[in-house]
Formats: sequence, structure tokens, C-alpha cells
Amino acid sequence: MGRRKARRPADRIRPVRIAPAAAALAALICAVTAAAQQAPPVPVLLQPDTVLVGGKIVTMEEDFSLQQALAVRDGKIVAAGDSEEVRALAGPATRVVDLGGRTVVPGLIDSHMHAIRAALSFSYEVNWIGAESLTEALGRIGDAAAKRAPGAWLIVAGGWNPQQFAENRRPTQAELEAAAPDNPVYVQLGYGWALMSDDAFEALDIRDEADLPAGGRIERDADARPLAVSGDSPAIVALFDLLPKPTHAQQVAGTKAFFRELNRLGLTGVGDPGGNNLLPRDYRALFDVWRSGESTLRVTYSLNGQEPGAEFEELQSLTAMLPMGFGDDMLRFNGLGERVTTAMYNNPSPSDADRERFYEIARWAAARGMAVTVHWGADATVGHLLSVFERVDREIPIRDLRWSIAHLNDASAATLSRMAKLGVGWTVQDAMYFGGEAFLRRAGREAARRAPPVVTASRLGVEIGAGTDAHRVASYDPFTALQWFLDGRTVGGLALRGPEETPSRAEALRFYTLGSAWFSHDEDVRGSLEPGKLADLAVLSADYLTVPVEEIGAIESLLTMVGGRIVYASGPFAELEER
Repeated sequence: MGRRKARRPADRIRPVRIAPAAAALAALICAVTAAAQQAPPVPVLLQPDTVLVGGKIVTMEEDFSLQQALAVRDGKIVAAGDSEEVRALAGPATRVVDLGGRTVVPGLIDSHMHAIRAALSFSYEVNWIGAESLTEALGRIGDAAAKRAPGAWLIVAGGWNPQQFAENRRPTQAELEAAAPDNPVYVQLGYGWALMSDDAFEALDIRDEADLPAGGRIERDADARPLAVSGDSPAIVALFDLLPKPTHAQQVAGTKAFFRELNRLGLTGVGDPGGNNLLPRDYRALFDVWRSGESTLRVTYSLNGQEPGAEFEELQSLTAMLPMGFGDDMLRFNGLGERVTTAMYNNPSPSDADRERFYEIARWAAARGMAVTVHWGADATVGHLLSVFERVDREIPIRDLRWSIAHLNDASAATLSRMAKLGVGWTVQDAMYFGGEAFLRRAGREAARRAPPVVTASRLGVEIGAGTDAHRVASYDPFTALQWFLDGRTVGGLALRGPEETPSRAEALRFYTLGSAWFSHDEDVRGSLEPGKLADLAVLSADYLTVPVEEIGAIESLLTMVGGRIVYASGPFAELEER
């Protein structure tokens, strides 16, 4: 599929366009003449459910045109154009929403978010995303403690960084215990460190390293009291698994609440790559919310191998009755990822046997038409992965399967060319927002200026989807990521990326809409606001196209629609939300 280049927003409003399925409307609209002749009433069966008028609608079509109004019927956009013409389609039962000049964008799609896992515990976690000071963050701990019974766990699972705080430091154990003296508290930072209160250490029966997962270390104070646990990623993953699990009812409630939180930020879809702490049984809450018709977020999900050395057999069993694309437009199976085999995950030097095992699974997936997405960190070693992809492609072409690589912030032009030749896409996250300073120390200024090289990738024909990798290692806020795409600044304010790899606002928005939809094989039905496509959209609190770049991160949605249903509304639209 050819790559569509985003252009500068058009100053003109394009004429009204009608979905082919609603072709009968065209004759009626044409009857509206310059002499203000009254068009015949639109037949009831063709009248829209909702019309949005008086806005600045960013369609994300090829010429990046703007419209004033949209008409929606049966979950799809049926017309787009001038406010007066679209309003004329409304009938007595049509809901007419005056946008008041506000900007509307296609519903945002995070192409790589661990949303299923985050949702499971959202109802009992404490969220530090967006907290600007330790005082604010610790206040959230205190507020949660006041609402919960003594002894109830308070867990901050991630999504924060010390640099986001005015104090620019981590909390202390004493501060945690002052905020919640009667509750065990656990605070995780990325995959390398977890601070715990005394009550938490006691509840988990951890006294020394022998009580920790392999690779974990206890940090102690001057009196040898345990303060925190540090270690490698597997150790922290295993430590988190020791925490009490929410009940199924809490998982269902958390899934609904987390999806609504994402809707608040304009998200209407996510691609979930699986990952740590997510076993087959953990999908039950998601499936229950989906079956009940209560999901407000489109989810495409991939399955991981969880058993080291036995991943092939495990994946064959899990997918025996789960063909690629199984599901519907709210929940759909999207292949394998992100850790297909343990041996090829975060391993810069896999052995021949490791690569052979991965090849066996990859070839099997290709033969069954499955997508594959793989986590990879560094360009210096990604040849191990691409060599396997190329070997499979020589036997079973993978171009139409939409395989992809996630992360790879320092991708070289040579690597991107190999990816483009294979039709392999790239899901890019705002990892440098939290991790830019560490990358700069490790790789140097020149490497940091081009990380990630999205402009080069676009020029070479690599499809790009935007995302966050939330919520353990990053915020799930798409507008934080969009601002970072445009200014290249870390949470600490350090500007890294140079102009040569900085996309335009249109290009960055395309990454989060049509770009991300490509990875779930449905850019033909969502990702832009065109007649015939799903009515997934967000009415923004500020104009993404014109506000100063430094203000983009504060944007939220005032009204979010998924398939024509208003799933979130606030401010002037609050009364419109459909519960």
C-alpha cells in the first residue's frame, strides 16, 4: 500500500461529501440552491442520528482538508462538509451538536500500549501520571488511603519519572508512610526499582535477598531496615507478581474505568502487544466487558509466549481456534507479540539456536497469515531479528502481513530500508520523554538529535504508528507524546531531537490515526473522518493545529465518540454522555 503524505491544512472548506451508502442524500443536498430554495425533507430512514456543526474538523484525508460539519448514522460518518448543508440533513430525531468552533480530530489510536494489563488493576492503583510535584503525588496516596480500609494495598505501578516532579527526586519510605500510615504501599519506577513501606515488606514476608526473586536486591537505611528493591527487569516483574491481585469484579471495574480514562484523552483504540505479568487468564475481564457491550475502546491484541523454551507449543495451543482477525470491530485478535520467545527478547546476542527457534514460530505465523510485532531496543543488534524476517520472507512473503518492530529509537537508515523492503512497520513511542537524558549519556548528542528518525522512516516508506508503551514505563497521555514528537523535549525540559527528524503537526497526528490503524489492518474503516468510515472522533479542548507546541500536552477531549456513541463528554457537552 502506498504511503500517503500529510500536507499542510487547507484554508478552504471542501464541498460536502456523502458516503456511497447514503447516495440518496446527494440529490437532496444538490436541491439546496444559492437562492435558498428549501430542500425536500430527508426521508426518516436516511436522517442522521447525530450531526456535528460549527467546528474545525481535521479529516486526515490525503490533502489534510478541513470541514465544518459531520453527519453520523448507524455508527458511521455519512456526510462531511459545510455546516448549513450538513445541518439540512437533520430530522426531528437527529441530535444536533454545535461545536462552537472547536477542533475535531479522528479518534486517536495508540499502536503499542499495555492497556489490558493496566486496566486490570486501574480501580485499585494510585496514578502518578501528570503529577507535577512529589507533594501532589504523595497527596494522591493520602487521598486513596482515606477512601480505603486500613490494610488495603496502595500501588503505583509506573508511568512516572522523578524529573516530572518539581523536587526532581524519588519519594522516601518515610514520605510514603506519612501519607498512608495504615496501608502497605508499593511504588514501582520502570522495571528497575520499587519503593515499599514497612507494612508492604512485612505483608510480602521479605526480610533479605533470599526472599526476593532472583536478581533482586534490597536497599537499606543506616539501621539496616529495608527501604526498596532494585534489580534487573525480570526481578521487578516477578516482584510485582507477588502483590495481591484484584478480584474479577475489580478487574472488570478497572477495565471500564481505564478505557473511559483513555477516552478522556481522545483515544478510541489501542493495539495491545501483550507482555509481562499478563497470562491467558488475565484476558477474562476484557472479554467480559466486550461481551456485555460495555467497552468504549477498540482493542486489537497480540499473544505472547510466556513459557521459556516452550513458546511454540504454547502459542499453537492458544491460537488453535483463534484465526488472525478473529473478533469484531471492538475486539480483535491481531497475531503474535511482543515477546514471541524469551530468548529473543531484550537479548542483544541470541545464539544460533535462539534464532532458529524464533524462525520456526515466525514461519508458522506467516503460513497462517498472522501479524507479528517484536520488541527490539538497539539498531546495533536488530540485524538478528531482520535476518529471521528476511529468511521467512524468502519462503512465505510477509509484506501483506503487517509485521512490525516496536521501540528501536536509534534505527539507522540501512535498517529502515530493510524494513521498508519487507513491508515491516515501526511502532514508535515517546520513550525519550522520560529516558532522553540517559540515552544522551549512552549514545551521544548526534545520536540523540535523530532519535527516533521518523522523518527518514517516512521518506523511505516505512509505515509508522504512534504510541506510549504505557503504563509501567510511560504516561498513557497521547498529547504528551504528540508534544514530544514536535518539540523533542524530555520531561526535564532538555531538547534533544533536531529539526531534520521532527515531523509536522499533520504528520505526527497521522502517526496517531491512520498510521496506527495500518497495524491493525483497518485504516480503510477508521483513522480519518471520511464518509463511510467509523464515527470515531474527539472534540478537543484546544486547537492542536495552532496552539503553541508547549501547550499541546495539556489538551484533552471534551467529547469522544466511538462508532457514533458518545463515550465521554465534559464541560459544555457533559450532558451528552451516554451511560
